[in-house]
Amino acid sequence: PRSAHPLDTLPTRVRERLLELASTGGEPLAAYVYDGEVAAGRARELRDALPEWAEVYYAVKANAYPGVLAALAPHVDGFEVASRSELALALDALPTREAGPAPIVAAGPAKSLPVLTDLVRADVAAVNAESLLELHRISAIATAEGVTARVALRVNPAEIPVTGSLHMGGQPSQFGVAEPDVPEVLRAARALPGLDLVGFHIHAASNNLDADSQAAYLRWCVEWSTATAVEHGIDLRQIDIGGGIGVNFEGEEPFDTKRFGELIAQCPPPGGVRVVLEPGRFLVADCGWYAAEVTDVKTSYGHAYVMLRGGINHFQLPTSWDIVHNIAVLPVPHWPADLPRPEASDTRLTVVGELCTPEDTLLRDIHVDRVRAGDLVVFPYAGSYGWEFAMPHFLGHPPAARHML
Repeated sequence: PRSAHPLDTLPTRVRERLLELASTGGEPLAAYVYDGEVAAGRARELRDALPEWAEVYYAVKANAYPGVLAALAPHVDGFEVASRSELALALDALPTREAGPAPIVAAGPAKSLPVLTDLVRADVAAVNAESLLELHRISAIATAEGVTARVALRVNPAEIPVTGSLHMGGQPSQFGVAEPDVPEVLRAARALPGLDLVGFHIHAASNNLDADSQAAYLRWCVEWSTATAVEHGIDLRQIDIGGGIGVNFEGEEPFDTKRFGELIAQCPPPGGVRVVLEPGRFLVADCGWYAAEVTDVKTSYGHAYVMLRGGINHFQLPTSWDIVHNIAVLPVPHWPADLPRPEASDTRLTVVGELCTPEDTLLRDIHVDRVRAGDLVVFPYAGSYGWEFAMPHFLGHPPAARHML
């Protein structure tokens, strides 16, 4: 069986902060801890590897905690948002800017009128439009506001030269306009008042760890967008390739940012065109840790279970994505003298949460040297799609707290 991470997998200051939080008493600890310096370093790594014509827009959906956004803001070119809440958070995190569009792009397959209205009023760099009806709605809002809205048409390509665990293109999907329908939609868009069609958005896959295929995908996006813009008389200024860069959750080879940068430097877009990348989890996955106190340890028919104060109500990612998200055990010395302290030693066990459903299982068949009631189970790589992706209202237990180092 897979073994739990050794304790030194957790940085010293993360261990110290978690032990400090666990020592306050009261409610058993269940918390996220984020290190803004780690996120900023990851953003600099990617930004430094890219040519000047490529821009990095952080996908806020991966982690919307204000402290994380503030840490990233100086090191990215902008933010990608998908709701009114994310738009407000991104605007708050942006440094004071001179006149001009807000460095924000917006996505989402079913944007409501309130969402579109806020985006137009915020003068974002581009609204990635998902359908002909959405283009009509944006045009009507912009005309009523007396402004021109910049839009990019989201396209669902017929085929994509990229791998990944999650596909949103190259197959039937709720995202974007199917490639065969693009010419008709572009003709209609050009006739709508209040719109400035700046380019295309093609986000087709996520969690790709192969730099070569990701570079081939970017090259395809540039070539397709350039040819389509020429064919239909579009003043091309932006090609948005979405996110897609993966995270090595299970010990795979990490994404090679240096090689990716070298490869894409060989396929620049036409002059004056910017290529937008929207990384999310790649920038923040390793800047966060989810920790939950062990409330009990017990054995059922010969198999050990570690029970947590928390679970999929705080950290649903491993269950939803069916990934092996490994743990480290952080010993906590304090324990009430008048209570027995159950433990499991040198054994294989299952880590479960506090909810009344067998679906609340975070990790199966993991070998640990020792874990006791009162210790902390810590999940590294919890900085993306953790707190935001959970189901906190089931049973109404208290939500996980969030802290910046």
